Amino acid sequence: MKIGYARVSTSDQNLNSQIDALRKAGCEKIFQDVASGAKSDRPGLEDLMKAIRPGDMLVICKLDRLGRSLQHLVSLASELIEQQIGLISLNDPVDTSTPQGRLSFNLFAALAEFEREIIRERTRIEGRPANRG
Repeated sequence: MKIGYARVSTSDQNLNSQIDALRKAGCEKIFQDVASGAKSDRPGLEDLMKAIRPGDMLVICKLDRLGRSLQHLVSLASELIEQQIGLISLNDPVDTSTPQGRLSFNLFAALAEFEREIIRERTRIEGRPANRG
């Protein structure tokens, strides 16, 4: 079953174009949120994650509609893959139900890991006392 997820950041924005695209893509159910990407409280996403089952396909319009950050997106996509749930982004080259899509996703994951390592290294260096000598 194709299940859609749509999100806008503020109540001033409209979900209609995302919902139309998801319906056109064949989504039978569509979960939605009006919440900033930085907010972790997204009841629609929480309900979706409880409802989706192995063999289902999660369809989104853009990757930035799903994850709060690249790290969060990678974590969600990894969880979906582990549960044998595909992820399709209509406007990005990601479809984890195909080998090429999993490759694209793994590249995103590698970049996220690199970003985390750089941040850790920068934090470690900035936390040291200055070398005065």
